[in-house]
Amino acid sequence: MPAIELKLSRSNRIYRPSEAVEGKIVTTSSAPLSHQDIRVSISGSVRGGLAGVVDSLYSVVKPIYLVKNSVVVSSSGKLAPGTNEIPFSITLRKDDAKDIQRFYDTFHGGNITIQYLITADISRGYLHKSLSATKEFIVQRDKGSVLDLPVAADIVSFYVTEDTQKHQLIPELTTGRFRVTGKIPTSCSISDPLIGELIVESSAVPISSIDIQLLRVESILAGERIVTDTSAIADGDVCRSLVLPIYVILPRLLVCPSLVAGPFSVEFQVSIVITFQSELSKLYPKSDLRTPRPWTLPLRIC
Repeated sequence: MPAIELKLSRSNRIYRPSEAVEGKIVTTSSAPLSHQDIRVSISGSVRGGLAGVVDSLYSVVKPIYLVKNSVVVSSSGKLAPGTNEIPFSITLRKDDAKDIQRFYDTFHGGNITIQYLITADISRGYLHKSLSATKEFIVQRDKGSVLDLPVAADIVSFYVTEDTQKHQLIPELTTGRFRVTGKIPTSCSISDPLIGELIVESSAVPISSIDIQLLRVESILAGERIVTDTSAIADGDVCRSLVLPIYVILPRLLVCPSLVAGPFSVEFQVSIVITFQSELSKLYPKSDLRTPRPWTLPLRIC
């Protein structure tokens, strides 16, 4: 039984829209393999998934196709028995000026998926089953090709007190002074960490932990899903007036530049979650979206 395998030239499978995707088609067969042609094609699309959302929502939302291109690697012929390696090269962006293509970074979310696939097909005619192999590759846009206007990475200074929050522990917090301050940017590059600082100036209730939550808000028409990735910056009752660094590395496949594409949108928020050493706090685990968040900021990822 002949077999086919698709190997890309880059082990990380990351390509930019201005580059060509290169690799080899590897075939294995114990007998000569006749074919009508060998073709390589690429496709990219934005699709809505079914995770956590009713199926009927997606019946009216069609996928957005970003790219569809193909090239004939070899015309009709015959491959020798054994292992054959057939090199190929296919461009992502078409040269036709009339074809305006918009690329988005590869992204795998809870509701929305931006995916690029490359497929190798060996057509063998009507009497034999065609051979096919598909592999996903990652697209990362050139910074100069981003059409959105750049947003300045302003540093926001924030403060949290018992007067600015609606929290179950307000009666306990008001018995003494509670104040948390800090600084954090409003935008961040996808390749850079999110950097800031936080200071617990005072707290009447002992603190159990402080976490930074990156909230990914995926919207499709009227449907919306919030997915969180949490990074702890302090564990235990922290020292007062001590500067705590915020340093969060963005998970590449779970984060993409903020986008709005037709009925799809992906936005981000940063939330600071403070857990107190209190019996009441145990009713709301940190992973629960109902957990009171002392402070949340929209974050632009570019």
